[in-house]
Amino acid sequence: MWEIGRDSLVYLNLSLNYLTNIEKLPLENLAILDLNSNKLRGSLPILPSFLTVLFLSNNKLSGEIPDLICNKSVLEILDLSNNSFSGNIPICMGNFSHLHVLDLRKNKLSGTIPGRFAKGSLLRTLNLNENELEGPIPRSLVNCTMLEVLDIGNNKVIDTFPYWLQSLPELQVLVLHSNRFYGSVRGCSEMNHCFPKLKVLDLSKNKFGGPLPASYFKNLQAMKDVGEVGTKLQYIGESYYQDSITVTMKGHLFGFMRIFVAFTAIDFSNNNFCEEIPEVIGELHSLIHLNLSSNNLTGYIPSSLGNLKALESLDLSFNKLGGKIPWQLANLDFLQVLDLSQNQLTGPIPRAPHFDTFPSTSYTGNLGLCGFPLSKECKSDGPLQPQSEREDNAESTNGFGWKVVLIGYAFGMVIGLFMGYLVFSTGKPQLLVRIVEGEDRRKRRRPSARR
Repeated sequence: MWEIGRDSLVYLNLSLNYLTNIEKLPLENLAILDLNSNKLRGSLPILPSFLTVLFLSNNKLSGEIPDLICNKSVLEILDLSNNSFSGNIPICMGNFSHLHVLDLRKNKLSGTIPGRFAKGSLLRTLNLNENELEGPIPRSLVNCTMLEVLDIGNNKVIDTFPYWLQSLPELQVLVLHSNRFYGSVRGCSEMNHCFPKLKVLDLSKNKFGGPLPASYFKNLQAMKDVGEVGTKLQYIGESYYQDSITVTMKGHLFGFMRIFVAFTAIDFSNNNFCEEIPEVIGELHSLIHLNLSSNNLTGYIPSSLGNLKALESLDLSFNKLGGKIPWQLANLDFLQVLDLSQNQLTGPIPRAPHFDTFPSTSYTGNLGLCGFPLSKECKSDGPLQPQSEREDNAESTNGFGWKVVLIGYAFGMVIGLFMGYLVFSTGKPQLLVRIVEGEDRRKRRRPSARR
């Protein structure tokens, strides 16, 4: 028989079991309670007074989150994710003085995001992904200067881009995926330090428009620095809680249970962004995942993308990009996923050992492309020579390039030198002299004839 003193138990971990209720467990002085991944049903149970860490994720709990939870002012980590909680989020949750992590993702919560985040808040993670929340993002979040992860993806939030979040000095992950955001992404000047530590920026599946925010790309310092990766893997999070994230690659969702500190990603897919891709993106040397698919981007693929030596995934599909594929992309040795389909690209596909591994689906919908792995052969299968992006695309628009002009110039020079050699070696060539002298006589006769 199991007997534990009700006043002595401080830490209890019963995760990954088949528990259906927790009413009879010794709870009075518990500080840490982990009941993750069970089959608990019903409403949120009464919590012990001194509880600081509570994990109730991946259960079948339902009902509203009671206002009584506001009395648990010593809570540091509250994880109620992946349940069936409904109703509004208690307003008091923004006022917890000790709360570091609030994870309410994958529930059925509605209403607006609480707008009372107190100054001096210690909140590090706010994850509200996959609920039914509406309204704007509360500006009181600027009081959470320790915030590292903000994820409000997959909701019904209607707002413009929250440019005022750029002042948060520790923010590393910003996910606004699949909401109803609209307007342009502006608000960062060259004098500001916008999102200095941001490593993941996901604005996908919204209604953002206008040009891509080059001013923000210039300021993403954490994506420019290529730090040394130690032998020990490090993740964003704390000793009892580690953050997770979901990214879209090749049209599929990939979930990461933990976020590696060196992981960097930009996802602006499925919006209405237009104009050209800024060259400055090529300065984000530590970028691993770049997705700009399903927009209205025009112009050429900038050759500066070849500077993204850490890039593993590149998706530019379903745009209006033209010109040739920059040969510099063949230098991306870590590139594992490439999708340039459904654009207006022309010319040969660059050849490289790892580049040849990409399937033909990476290029479908570009009628002007040729070469392996497509069935359409190029007229000249010679290796691509490095040249500037402007020269490369100017050749395709003019119909002939600098190579043709150079060949003609060289041929003319050879003929000229040969004729000069005849003049100086044989004196006056009789045929040439007769032609020239005959032309001169005709000119002299014309005036007399007119008289």
